[in-house]
Amino acid sequence: MSAARKFEQAERLPAGAPLQSELDALLAPLPEPVAALARRLVALVAAHPGLSGEVKTGWKSINFRHAKAGHVCAVFPHLDRVSLYFEQGRLLDNGHGLFQGEGLKKGRFIRMLPGAEIPIDIIGILIAEAIALQQ
Repeated sequence: MSAARKFEQAERLPAGAPLQSELDALLAPLPEPVAALARRLVALVAAHPGLSGEVKTGWKSINFRHAKAGHVCAVFPHLDRVSLYFEQGRLLDNGHGLFQGEGLKKGRFIRMLPGAEIPIDIIGILIAEAIALQQ
């Protein structure tokens, strides 16, 4: 079964996901379509082997770390969208054309809108590349 299929069938957050109560508290003020998108994106990222997620209330984000690579990426829910920020995004391949944030020093992000399809396979590849770069 493909990673995309496993993700689509997931009914609960994987082991590397942040605590459900913390995630719910962070997403509570947001419109439901944005919160649902953020939950799906958090589940997708958390399903990647070796990543662990933590809600950062001050940053209003869900940050993901790898034991050897350190901080890899973060999910930033906003009122109208959700951004997936890659700490070393400047060094990652942007052949897909999804990265934004050219003015940022080292990071790049993918902006997703509610109702749009999540690029599951591309995100999986980018996470693997980001981990490999930082090890």
